[in-house]
Amino acid sequence: MRTANVRSIAIWTLVALIGATGWSVLALSRGEDVSAAWMVAAALGTYAIAYRFYAKFIAQKVLKVDGTRATPAERLDNGIDFHPTDRRVLLGHHFAAIAGAGPLVGPVLAAQMGYLPGTIWIIAGVVFAGAVQDMVVLFFSTRRDGRSLGQMAREEIGPFGGAAALIAAFAIMIILLGVLALVIVNALAASPWGTFSIGMTIPIALFMGFYLRVLRPGRIAEVSLIGVGLLLLALVAGRWVAESSWADTFTLAPSTLVVWLVAYGFIASILPVWMLLAPRDYLSTFMKIGTIALLALGVVIALPTLKMDAVTDFARHGNGPVFAGSLFPFVFITIACGALSGFHALISSGTTPKMIQKETQVRMIGYGSMLMESSVAIMALLAASIIDPGLYFAMNAPAGVIGTTVQNASQVVGSWGYQISPDALAQAAQRVEESSLLSRTGGAPTLAVGVSEIFSKVTGGSLRAFWYHFAIMFEALFILTALDAGTRVGRFMLQDMLGNVIRPFKNVSWKPGLAITSAIVCALWGYFLWVGVHEPLGGINQLFPIFGISNQLLAAVALAVCTTLLVKSGRLKWAWITGIPLAWDATVTLTASWQKVFSSDPRVGFFKQRQVFQDAIDSGKVLPPAKTMDDMHTVVTNSTVDGVLTAVLAVLIIVVIADAARVCVRHVRRPALSTLSESPYVESKLTAPAGLFPTRTEKEEERRAAVGTAAPGD
Repeated sequence: MRTANVRSIAIWTLVALIGATGWSVLALSRGEDVSAAWMVAAALGTYAIAYRFYAKFIAQKVLKVDGTRATPAERLDNGIDFHPTDRRVLLGHHFAAIAGAGPLVGPVLAAQMGYLPGTIWIIAGVVFAGAVQDMVVLFFSTRRDGRSLGQMAREEIGPFGGAAALIAAFAIMIILLGVLALVIVNALAASPWGTFSIGMTIPIALFMGFYLRVLRPGRIAEVSLIGVGLLLLALVAGRWVAESSWADTFTLAPSTLVVWLVAYGFIASILPVWMLLAPRDYLSTFMKIGTIALLALGVVIALPTLKMDAVTDFARHGNGPVFAGSLFPFVFITIACGALSGFHALISSGTTPKMIQKETQVRMIGYGSMLMESSVAIMALLAASIIDPGLYFAMNAPAGVIGTTVQNASQVVGSWGYQISPDALAQAAQRVEESSLLSRTGGAPTLAVGVSEIFSKVTGGSLRAFWYHFAIMFEALFILTALDAGTRVGRFMLQDMLGNVIRPFKNVSWKPGLAITSAIVCALWGYFLWVGVHEPLGGINQLFPIFGISNQLLAAVALAVCTTLLVKSGRLKWAWITGIPLAWDATVTLTASWQKVFSSDPRVGFFKQRQVFQDAIDSGKVLPPAKTMDDMHTVVTNSTVDGVLTAVLAVLIIVVIADAARVCVRHVRRPALSTLSESPYVESKLTAPAGLFPTRTEKEEERRAAVGTAAPGD
């Protein structure tokens, strides 16, 4: 035992030193080349320490997870929504569900501020806020039969604050789903390779689901090997299809993609979780984590340097071309997923608590999955930071700012202090077989260029175009897995809301209810998506500017609910674990909301933008991004709607936080008045490991359970 302790201390000391060295190099190096490998070292070292010590402390000392307590998946198993799912499959599902567009796009956009602010927020944010939120929400939802975040707020905070939380959470969910779907449409439109490969993951997942349920129950290793083999075949075949006569069949127009996405969202929402959702997300995780791991390995082998400044002038002045606003608060809004994301709380109180086998698994699935997603965000920021800064700004600045020719773009970007020649811009596009890379906003193309840069240094420059298009398809797969789980969670939220009025909806697996609510949720985000695809300034495009703030306001709701539950469940001395992240998130998001509503800078403030465009209309002028006078009126409408919605959502979140504070103070003063909606204790009959790899004791328990000799109480 002593030798094991000495070995453990030595290993964790080495991990800490590697992480600390990475941080020191990133923070202190100025005016010299910095290898991107130091960013990887800082991230992985910190993640390892956080998971081993901080997450374990929260799970065992604060939450006091109980392996003898039956979870909703065991007690309420119905094979539709409630189903005990192998921890490895559930880890894949949960990670795939939370890892949408955010960890890929947000860090790329935030790179305009430099690589250091984003790196600090992504890593510190996930350790102390994002992963904590996900794990604690998952734990409390599991203790409450998988209740949704809004319903937990209603039951634990009260009808007033709870109603505000329900309305805010559902409205934000629809916005998030619409934005995710729009990113998928933009990525797959006119991409037969991506459409074919992603489409093939559906029948592969169905086969995997039936394999585990009917053909070979429990054979995770077998089905994993089969699934990965079929997935790789689909990826390779996708390129064959794109170069064959079948290309036209899989080249879909945006409007056609909208119809298919809505249909898929509806079907995925009503089918049993074991049939499509869980195996598909598990399958997708292999590609996601595999690609990110290979990317990290490529960084270690190729050792690219960080070409972006550690902190740019745009961070100091807040006049960046990618997005306007100062470093505080807008870096913390732009980078959500990967650091702290309210959307994750909806998954942690949606599908996952209805599928988890043991409370002891909340650390691995809640905290661990979020660390995995944070690693994706770090790699996205790294990819944006290793390409030429001039190319980065030419790709991410709108056409109205840099123009449409490489000559004009080179001149404008040069005026910002980042020199790149017109020939270099043209060659960058040619190397990835694109006609132009100018104003390829949204983050995805920039990430793809960075990925192709790293992989081509390992495999050779001739494959640069292949890696670029692979990365584009990879991002679409990332996002689609969040869309299907998100639609199902939206259905749960709506069922919880309607269940407060119409009793049968309380049963989330009631078939008429699940069909009706799934149709409503799909119709809502589908409508915004359809209009957004057909009108460049309409539909979900109208709501896109409030995507980041909405997501972080939702995180404030989740952290407020968690803090309230910690206080009411007798964990007052540990309330700081979610209380401090709540205070930070509320400060950041409410500051950003205030600026977006009332700022005098038209690039930041919605109402100021409305005034500028209205004055231009009165003068008969057309301002970019508008191209016609009708567009000008649309911009005025959009600015008004966004300003009002931002203000309304901020007020709703203030109501939730204030009501939560009232409940906490009342509990401290008069604990007898508090009630908890926690489900009664029922002893578990299942045996399952807490982590990815079972301990010696867990292996023995599983062996005894398998032969039917486990003693009562084991």
